[in-house]
Amino acid sequence: MKVLRWSAMDSKARLETLARPAVRAPVDVRSIVSAVRADGDKALKNLTLEFDGVALEALRVAPEALEQSARQLTDEERSALDSAYASIRRFHELGRITAYAVETVPGVICRREIRPIEAVGLYVPGGSAPLPSTALMLGVPSQLAGCGTRVLCTPPRADGTVHPAILYAAQLCGLTEIFMVGGAQAIAAMAYGTETIPRVDKIFGPGNAWVTAAKQLVATEPGGAQIDMPAGPSELMVVADRSADPAFVAADLLSQAEHGPDSQVFFITSDAALAQSVAEQVALQIAALPRREVAEHALAASRVVVVDSDAMALGIVNAYAPEHLILAVEDAEAFLVGVRSAGSVFLGHWTPETLGDYCSGTNHVLPTYGYARAVSGLSVADFEKRITVQSAQPAGLAELGPVAEVLANMEGLQAHANAVRVRLARL
Repeated sequence: MKVLRWSAMDSKARLETLARPAVRAPVDVRSIVSAVRADGDKALKNLTLEFDGVALEALRVAPEALEQSARQLTDEERSALDSAYASIRRFHELGRITAYAVETVPGVICRREIRPIEAVGLYVPGGSAPLPSTALMLGVPSQLAGCGTRVLCTPPRADGTVHPAILYAAQLCGLTEIFMVGGAQAIAAMAYGTETIPRVDKIFGPGNAWVTAAKQLVATEPGGAQIDMPAGPSELMVVADRSADPAFVAADLLSQAEHGPDSQVFFITSDAALAQSVAEQVALQIAALPRREVAEHALAASRVVVVDSDAMALGIVNAYAPEHLILAVEDAEAFLVGVRSAGSVFLGHWTPETLGDYCSGTNHVLPTYGYARAVSGLSVADFEKRITVQSAQPAGLAELGPVAEVLANMEGLQAHANAVRVRLARL
């Protein structure tokens, strides 16, 4: 990891330092989406054979596979998934938005009603490892919201099955509509529907550049589906002071670097000696990682930045808006007060980002690539719609009607004004 001193850089160098790796949308994603729209299940099977090397007879996971999943896991694995599910559900239950009503003037009541999104699609990435945690992160809030149709798509393994941990996690969340489809083709299938896979109104979940490009495409096409958020490569920023343990910091940095070669990690500190110690620990720990090559590739685009003060470190945090932020500092709560943009924050020396990825209770589907400046991590509210309702009695119309009439006339919308005027004339 390259060590840089922030105070020695000009504004251009600072921007270059905080730049994310370029993520280019694959040029043929549009053709994949078009093929699925045109040929449905046939296209999905052909694309699964082409990209995953798996010839599927059926796209849907059979009920017996769901039933057998628990028996295919160890007691320890089931217990861990059960515990994670309970924590995630406990946290998200308390974050639900509520309906409310208010009488804005006598005789006029305005209220907000909450309704679940009727049909949602949940994408659980496959790749080099199963991600049952993502099934929980998507399944729990959609379950709490009460969405009527919930479709889960995930790539098949080489043997044409889905890992039992994903199926077990899905069952905990009450998911039964599970399909062995991955990549851009899965996004297209959920957005437009096929003979087997139902069409949904909104698609959730992280994925690679192909998945992200497909999500953005279907969100802009007529008849497509809305999406939760654009999601780029995983990222982590660690801010640490001399109270930090170099081994802890190095382990945290590597935990995100192993996600993928395009992941990015930052280490910010005011202690130059700590920067050196962390670099030594990274070199020591990475040697033992099975995914060493992936982590090394990610570290090439990562940085160690030495700052002069906490205020300078805070400026970097808010400028970068990291997906994950670890505050390994003596007074983490005080530092947190100044944090304006971050997906999820981990306070103190004993809170590794790994907890948030799996089982603390917060959601690991988070804004990346700087979207944390304006977008929040996934919650129950993302699976719900807020519908406003108003009712006016004659006395209320008599008070607010003239206001509406004046404003409508100011905007040159006489029909709007007349809809009030004809009623006022009857009073």
